Amino acid sequence: MSTEVRQITATEHSAWAQTLNRGFLRAEPVTPGDVALRAAAGELGRVQGAFDSETGGCVGTFRSFAQELTVPGGATVTASAVTNVSVLSTHRRQGLLTRMMAAEFAAATARGDVLSTLIAAEYPIYGRYGYGPAVYVAEWEIDVARTGLDSRRAAPAAGGGGRIELVDVAEVRRSGPALHERIRATRHGMTGRTARWWRLATGEEEFSFRPYKPKLHAVYRTAAGEVAGLVSYRSDDHWTDAKVPLNTLRVDELLAATPEAERALWHFLCSVDWALRIRTGLRATDDLAPGLLPDPRAAAILTHADFLWVRVLDVVRALGARTYEVPGVLVLEVTDPAGLSGGRFRLDAGTGRCEATGDPADLRLDVAALGSLYLGDGSAVRLGALGQITELRPGALALADAVFRTSSKPWSPDVF
Repeated sequence: MSTEVRQITATEHSAWAQTLNRGFLRAEPVTPGDVALRAAAGELGRVQGAFDSETGGCVGTFRSFAQELTVPGGATVTASAVTNVSVLSTHRRQGLLTRMMAAEFAAATARGDVLSTLIAAEYPIYGRYGYGPAVYVAEWEIDVARTGLDSRRAAPAAGGGGRIELVDVAEVRRSGPALHERIRATRHGMTGRTARWWRLATGEEEFSFRPYKPKLHAVYRTAAGEVAGLVSYRSDDHWTDAKVPLNTLRVDELLAATPEAERALWHFLCSVDWALRIRTGLRATDDLAPGLLPDPRAAAILTHADFLWVRVLDVVRALGARTYEVPGVLVLEVTDPAGLSGGRFRLDAGTGRCEATGDPADLRLDVAALGSLYLGDGSAVRLGALGQITELRPGALALADAVFRTSSKPWSPDVF
């Protein structure tokens, strides 16, 4: 069966989007509004399709977009974010994804992107293309009655002279972007948000298959009136026959620039009448939320899973962009079956300098393992025990663990 892989044309957006729906098991038809939204996003040159040569029909989809990723130390690097990947079940196991991925890597390298990123729907697929799980997330469910915060009383004082204020979605659009950028500047793993991201997140735009769900919003303001925290949340409407509320609040977004703001927002949520449980949404695995409760056991973990995957395209620029918490010199022999990022590299963690070298290697690892280490969540010692890193100099694994790990976990809250 012959299949062509290429960039789509403007007139093929509808067919491409319909294939994407089918690939993601969505039965809804593509509407003109969906097509218009996709067309408005631009970057048509970054949208690929696989087309059956006999029927002309679209049988596979692939898209990337420009992304900024914050790395340890607060710098940002350019990444090519991969999304909307699908191959119809009628055309699986024909190498279509491999061909689309090869075209993407060639384009990303030509653009000078440092990394490629994605969120993997299925774990086994992307390791063979050099991606490694770099950020993990967790979700907790909080049993409000068990927290030790009495929800029958007024919300706890916000502390520090700050206050909690209920706001409308217009205020979210005004203050949310600046707050997010303030936090992203110091939180590695976070990615930039475009104006379009905020329009979709606040209901100004919506796809037919993902209708906007209205939310409640609150901000934490400092004594000076500055917005230092934001929470957006929804509630179900679950009551017993005896009219006893059994509602669950679901947090869609909670951003806090300070620990005081974070504490105030979680305590506020635990004070909301009629809410028995709170689903925290996707948080960093070392999130403060459970520890902010008088009884941390009130927060039961529901999910602990890989989330953001990283594929290093330029080792020198990637390792040179981030900072390291302990000094040390490591020579890494990176293998890359795709031939993009392989080589031997000397990293001086004290100066942050990385360069190609001919020195003997301390560690041998493939590019996927490097991706898992890159943002500070992965353990070199653990990856060594799993056979994903080979220690060539005694003590090098322990040094790499200390060099690459960060004191706080990376966090990447945005699905793309």
